[in-house]
Amino acid sequence: MTHKFIRPDIVEMEPYVPIVPFEVLSARLGRAPEEIVKLDANENPYGPSPKALEALRNGRFFHIYPDPESNELRDALSSYVNMPKERLLAGMGADELIDLVLRVVLSPGDVVIDCPPSFGMYPFSTAVNSGQYVQVWRNEDFSLDVPAIEQAVANHPTAKVLFLCSPNNPDGSTISDTNLRRLLDLPVLVVLDEAYVDFAVGLTRGERGERRENEEETSAFSAVKNSSRIHWTLEYDNLAVLRTFSKLAGLAGLRVGYGAFPEWLLPHLWKIKQPYNINVAASLAALASLEDQQWLHEKVQLLVAERERLFAKLGTISYLNPFPSRSNFILCRVIGRDAQVLKLDLEKEGILVRYFNKAGVDNCIRISAGRPEETDKLLATLQKL
Repeated sequence: MTHKFIRPDIVEMEPYVPIVPFEVLSARLGRAPEEIVKLDANENPYGPSPKALEALRNGRFFHIYPDPESNELRDALSSYVNMPKERLLAGMGADELIDLVLRVVLSPGDVVIDCPPSFGMYPFSTAVNSGQYVQVWRNEDFSLDVPAIEQAVANHPTAKVLFLCSPNNPDGSTISDTNLRRLLDLPVLVVLDEAYVDFAVGLTRGERGERRENEEETSAFSAVKNSSRIHWTLEYDNLAVLRTFSKLAGLAGLRVGYGAFPEWLLPHLWKIKQPYNINVAASLAALASLEDQQWLHEKVQLLVAERERLFAKLGTISYLNPFPSRSNFILCRVIGRDAQVLKLDLEKEGILVRYFNKAGVDNCIRISAGRPEETDKLLATLQKL
């Protein structure tokens, strides 16, 4: 009886496993939150900007429903990314936008192509929306297997969506202009997830002197805007680009993201989205963050510098093999010991990292870039272990 009213595919699907909430971890470890080094979820350790916090303190209309079109936020985003407001849509993080796109585009059984290892919400949202999930595995260096993607589209007449993540989660690699343009020639909607693009400046030492996919390399935010392909949505009518305030602005807890979409898609996204999806607090904080860009940029530069330092130091740990990253995290394969045991040993010391043990990222940990003192504690503990 319990399954009578439930879709059979929902009964069978695996749930998405999120990061355990901070307060739960604090209680479980018996440590105060300030004693925990949290490097497991790619969050911004510097938190919201002072202007964002001030805006939240001074907010007056929390008892009033928010603007269903997020007009003020979209006006500010239009200025920030230099895109027409009409091409932008805000969501409860990029996750809601992923779901909205699939809800609009997919009929039951339509194919969604993904390139794992990558973000776990792509297969999750595909399953929730009754899509057929097709995997085209990345190469050993995490680069895209472009011919295999092309073949997958050719082999599946009902292929509708191709998800790409750049920088990719969990390894931090990027997609070249050449490869992206080649994939945009395919008869599918390409959804490019740029959640981490704000950190795609500078190069880790392992990449210097080698061929790199994206040649824009300056440490100012102009480089980030060059790295982003959001303006390509004006050139390609089969491209959607997603961004978020979670990483750049330290607003992961308020859930606010945005995207640029093709004109043909937008009316249908507006039609099915929840009316009040961006809450008043999230909108206030996002708007104030965009008014504090110098503060945001300074924190990005600190995190990029810390990523570079972390990459260099992790390379000296005998049992770790770190992968070059253009994001705010570094993926490491653990050599000669169990990555899960290492994760738990770090946890006992109050240091949280992400553990992976699935195809492509078997026996791996992922470490977020933190504050310098957090990196120091992590490195000292890794040496001790």
